[in-house]
Amino acid sequence: MSSLAQQHAVLLAAVAERRDREAFAELFDYYAPRINGYLQRLGAERSSAEEMAQDVMVTLWRKAELFDATKSSVATWLYRIARNRRIDAARRNRIDFVDPSDYIFDIADENNADSDSLIDAQSRDDVLRRQMSDLPKEQLELVRLAFYEGLSHSEIAEKTGLPLGTVKSRIRLAFTRLRRGLEAGGVTEAT
Repeated sequence: MSSLAQQHAVLLAAVAERRDREAFAELFDYYAPRINGYLQRLGAERSSAEEMAQDVMVTLWRKAELFDATKSSVATWLYRIARNRRIDAARRNRIDFVDPSDYIFDIADENNADSDSLIDAQSRDDVLRRQMSDLPKEQLELVRLAFYEGLSHSEIAEKTGLPLGTVKSRIRLAFTRLRRGLEAGGVTEAT
């Protein structure tokens, strides 16, 4: 476990044991913006991503005692909560979204990564970059808007002037291509 991961585990223990506000503030300052960005990359609109990130941090405050450092890092625990919030919101709103548990978009837990997993992650990233460069231009542009700019499907349709159904179809086709390309490149799961 890295020193940052250990420090976060100590801070979370302080929140769990003593309701330490300073420890919570430090965790909040570190994780809230990262979780917000993660949720936007998953397709949540900015305001929704911000609300869900706040909710994740409230969960940290209220349920800190449920965290088990032997099972995961603080980062993994919080990102899992965030992913579940996103899935719940998508189900409630019945919107089309990409399953964030898909290995293509899995985030490596940087705090627990050893050198082998860093190499594996880099290899996976290299294969993904090559596959993305092979996407048709119209699909690549939509994937970039969705995952690098954090735009929702509706926002992409508005920005590009394309019908919403076309945006969704092209993104879905792009993910299918990426998944097949990654599998052909030997990437079958996140490590």
